[in-house]
Amino acid sequence: MKLAARTLINEILDDVNDLSLATVRSDGFPQSTVVSFVNEGMTIYFGTSRRSQKAANLRTCDKVSATITKPYDSWDEIVGLSLAGHACEVTDAEEIAHASRLLLERFPQAADFEPGDTSDLMFVRIDPVAISLLDYRKGFGHTENFKL
Repeated sequence: MKLAARTLINEILDDVNDLSLATVRSDGFPQSTVVSFVNEGMTIYFGTSRRSQKAANLRTCDKVSATITKPYDSWDEIVGLSLAGHACEVTDAEEIAHASRLLLERFPQAADFEPGDTSDLMFVRIDPVAISLLDYRKGFGHTENFKL
């Protein structure tokens, strides 16, 4: 992957707060959910309830897809990405603390929420295996595909 593409991918991940996450339901249908996320490089973290449908989906299939698009005013400004990856619950205490710090840096308002019973909360890490970079500034529908 060229440095320019890696830089643009990281810029998108760093500048956008929400992604659309697709998981696989137990009946085989996809389910798409909007989640707020944080990242370190191309590694993505988000928090969710253990009782959520997406958490249940991830317990049976770790394959995910996601889309992230920067805000735009005109189609010729569209820049975003879609990715395929594997998602897993973060269980290592140091990694949980790290993901929590990243979350509070991006979303300082999270400190105002007192979750009460935190046993229902979990962090999920997404490790992308393929990324499709969309950049309409280079022409309508311009994409570059990368395997990681």
